[in-house]
Amino acid sequence: MSEPEEIETSETNDHGLLDKISGLGQKIIGEIETLGGVLTADPTTQAEGEFNVEVGDIRENIEEDLEDKGTGSDSPAGGSW
Repeated sequence: MSEPEEIETSETNDHGLLDKISGLGQKIIGEIETLGGVLTADPTTQAEGEFNVEVGDIRENIEEDLEDKGTGSDSPAGGSW
């Protein structure tokens, strides 16, 4: 019997397309939930959709901030060196 081959996985911190669409996906799901809540006259579903849209915005902002922080262009205190 042959030995099982090892599958190499890349566990690097590359921020690929999947990471970038996470905020957008959250916003799309939120918009769909909001629309569903309006169509079914369910205020809870509508509110949950609005919440997901806001979470998507926050996720996008955080992702952009993390990308900017990785370049080292800003100092931690917000001033210039």
